[in-house]
Amino acid sequence: MKRNLSLLISLSIWATGISGDISLNDAYSILTVRAGKTPRSESRSGIKGRVFCGYQGWFRAPGDGSDLGFHHYEKNGKFEPGHCTIDLWPDLSEFDEDEKYPTAFRHKDGSVANVFSSLNPKTVNRHFRWMKEYDIDGAFVQRFATQAKGDSKSFDLLKADNQKLINCREAANLNNRAYALMYDLSGLTDDDFEDLARDWKNLRTLMKLGNDPNDPAYLQFAGKPLVAIWGVGFSGDDRKYTLESAEKFIRLLKHNPEWGGMSVMLGVPYYWREQTRDATGHPGFHQVLQLADIISPWSVGRYHDTSKGAVQIVSIQAEDLKWCQQKDIEYLPVLYPGFSWKNLHGGELNAIPRRGGKFLWDQFIATKAAGNQSAYIAMFDEIDEATAIFKCTNQPPVGKSEFLTYENLPNDHYLWLCREGRRLLNDQLPGR
Repeated sequence: MKRNLSLLISLSIWATGISGDISLNDAYSILTVRAGKTPRSESRSGIKGRVFCGYQGWFRAPGDGSDLGFHHYEKNGKFEPGHCTIDLWPDLSEFDEDEKYPTAFRHKDGSVANVFSSLNPKTVNRHFRWMKEYDIDGAFVQRFATQAKGDSKSFDLLKADNQKLINCREAANLNNRAYALMYDLSGLTDDDFEDLARDWKNLRTLMKLGNDPNDPAYLQFAGKPLVAIWGVGFSGDDRKYTLESAEKFIRLLKHNPEWGGMSVMLGVPYYWREQTRDATGHPGFHQVLQLADIISPWSVGRYHDTSKGAVQIVSIQAEDLKWCQQKDIEYLPVLYPGFSWKNLHGGELNAIPRRGGKFLWDQFIATKAAGNQSAYIAMFDEIDEATAIFKCTNQPPVGKSEFLTYENLPNDHYLWLCREGRRLLNDQLPGR
C-alpha cells in the first residue's frame, strides 16, 4: 500500500506539470470547435449482455482534407494494382457519391473501384447506423498512442485522428450506440508516455471526453467513464515500453484528481493468466492487472480452426472468467471472423479462413458455453488484416492485387452473425 501511495503522489505531480505545446494547438482545435454540438442520445452503461466491436477508423483518401493520401490503403507510397495493404474491398453500393473516393483499381467490367474515408462524417454515421441495425451495442474507437507525439511525422495523423474521434462521438449519439476510446500502445517507448499523458489531458479538458453531459453516448462502467488500453503485458522485442510505464499511466487514468476518475479496460495477451507464449513473464504482471475494471484478452491469430479447437476456447475462457470473478473484474472475450494480410505483409491469402461464417459462429457458441454474456468483435472495419465484419464486396477489383470476398454470401452476413451471436449470449434465440 505504501508503494501504491508513493506512485499516486508521483503520477499526480508528473501529470499536473504537463502542458500543451503551442505547436500542437491546431491538431487539437477540432476538439473545442465541435464539442458540445452533439445531438442527445440515450445514456450508455455497462457491458454485460452486450456485443461491441473495435473501430479502426484509420482509412484516408485524397480529397478528404487530411493530406494523408490513401493512408492505410497504400503500400510503399502507391495505391494501385500490385501495391496496397488491404485484403478485403469495402462494399460501397449503398454510399452516396460524396462518400466515394476514386482509385486506380478497376472492377471486372472496367468501372472505377472506389474506397471510403473514415474522415467523412456521413460515412462514419453510416457505419454506426449499421451497428444499430444489427444490434451491435457500440465501438471501442482506436487511437494509436504514437500519434500523441505531435511531431512533424505524426502531426497530420493526430489532427485527423481527432476529427475521427469527433465523427464517432456524433455518430454514436445519433444512432444511440455507445463508444469509448481505446489507446493502442504499439510502438511506444518509456519516453513517450509523457506525450501520451498530455494527449489524454487534452482529450479530457478540451473535448471533455467521458464527462460531457452533452455526450451521453460515451460508455460508462461502474459509474465512471471507461477508457481501454491495449497492449499491456505482451512479450516480444517490438514492445519497447516497460510494464512500470503502463502501470503509471493506468493509475493516472484512474486517480489523477483533475482528469482521471476513469474505469479502465486492459487489452492483454491471450495467454495472460498463465503468462506463457504471447504474455510477458514479468513477476508484477498480475498485480498490475488487478488495477483493471475489465480484462479483454487478444485472441486474433491465437487459434485457426474452431471445429477442432472449440473445447480449448471454452476451457481458456472459463478459466479466465473464473480468475476475473475472484478479483471482482469484468471479463470481455475477443472474437474474430478470420484473418489475412497477404497484401500488407505477404504470406498466404486467407490465412485463417472464415468458412462461411462458421469460424465466428463457433466462437460465439464457445463463449456462451464458457459462461460469458458479452463479446468484443475484432474488428468492424479492419480490411488490412481482413478481420472486418462490415459490408465488403464479392466483386473486388481485378488485376495484380488479390482480394478476398465474402464467399458470395450477403454483404451483411457478418453483421447479421453478430446480431445472432448477441441473441445467443442473451438466451434470445428460438428454442433456447
